[in-house]
Amino acid sequence: VDAGLAESEKQGVAVGLCLTYENQSAMKREDTKWQAGRDVWWQDVVTSFPTKCDVEWVDAEDPLFLLYTSGSTGKPKGVLHTTGGYMVYSATTFKYAFDYKPSDIYWCTADCGWITGHSYVTYGPLLNGATVLVFEGTPNYPDSGRCWDIVDKYKVTIFYTAPTLVRSLMRDGTEYVTRHSRKSLRVLGSVGEPINPSAWRWFYNIVGDSRCPISDTWWQTETGGFMITPLPGAWPQKPGSATFPFFGVQPVIVDEKGKEIEGECSGYLCIKKSWPGAFRTLYGDHDRYETTYFKPFAGYYFTGDGCSRDKDGYHWLTGRVDDVINVSGHRIGTAEVESALVSHPKCAEAAVVAVEHEVKGQGIYAFVTLVDGVPYSEELRKSLILTVRNQIGAFAAPDKIHWAPGLPKTRSGKIMRRILRKIASKQLDELGDTSTLADPGVVDQLIALKDC
Repeated sequence: VDAGLAESEKQGVAVGLCLTYENQSAMKREDTKWQAGRDVWWQDVVTSFPTKCDVEWVDAEDPLFLLYTSGSTGKPKGVLHTTGGYMVYSATTFKYAFDYKPSDIYWCTADCGWITGHSYVTYGPLLNGATVLVFEGTPNYPDSGRCWDIVDKYKVTIFYTAPTLVRSLMRDGTEYVTRHSRKSLRVLGSVGEPINPSAWRWFYNIVGDSRCPISDTWWQTETGGFMITPLPGAWPQKPGSATFPFFGVQPVIVDEKGKEIEGECSGYLCIKKSWPGAFRTLYGDHDRYETTYFKPFAGYYFTGDGCSRDKDGYHWLTGRVDDVINVSGHRIGTAEVESALVSHPKCAEAAVVAVEHEVKGQGIYAFVTLVDGVPYSEELRKSLILTVRNQIGAFAAPDKIHWAPGLPKTRSGKIMRRILRKIASKQLDELGDTSTLADPGVVDQLIALKDC
């Protein structure tokens, strides 16, 4: 809070009221930084307010909340969800995708600040009257059996988490799982990114004892709720596939020209018809809303994801087709990370690409060009990473910083990210044509520094 207040003052933004909750175990009142007239103790004022809050009747299309999500242009998008459609959709998808019953104890490990926390920690479960377990802290502390200790203690029946956590626990071995009963579990769920088949099998066979179906859900901040998901017990599952669309959802796969492809295929995933949970606009930028989601393929909602459909009609999500990286289920635009890096006084230019990561799904690989005369150093590397952490968050910190004397650019100044992706993934024999580069020699320089 103190850091936020200091930054507000630095930016010239006046804070009229700061409500502070007293926690004697953390800090005593007399040791707290205080500004009379601005700061107020919550405990001192709460007793003067009524305990009853009357229901406020609103229109179904009145805004419910704004949630900011990353975009490939670097400017976060303020997704606006409305009251009626969003609440109906989050409640309905929760009920059927998890086969919810009143006796269930439900646990979703997501942070409430993300859309999963909104839809499936808060709105969806509570609208169904569900008993929700909310956990704060690290799910693998003090050891990797923490989740299953909680499951046994509170008799959790539905467990919804991200592939990142599954892979992390999988890496630590099965003994942390098998020493706990987990008999209460009956449905498992996966969210945030496609779950790879090996992690899916471990989740199903080890955590679920080969008896708990997995709801491998695909959806987005913009969709408000599940779009493609299994329904427990309704049809056979395939490890790594989100299977089939939810009620009323009409996904289509189109080619580069926007033509629908039938049968077994790969292409761009779009949605053909509207659904109740669809967001209504990008706050303050409706033109961007139309351009980003409806202009790429006229007549469709463009998800920005690639998708394959097999001969049985099962859907397999293949990842983002734009410059948004999915790190542990958190979407972050490459431009946002680049902007943070370039804000460092010793960074002249930066380009960020995604690389495969065995735990997080995708990792962040940054090519950094320093200001003339500034030498590369381990201290500077740490400083650049810290800059990104402070500006965006820990999840956006680059996994690798590759020192770059220059970046591969076309004569028009466009960075050839295709080449950077190949270098980052060590596919040096697949660089392709470099003849359009303004300075092809830059590529050799980058390769020479790949292990620095």
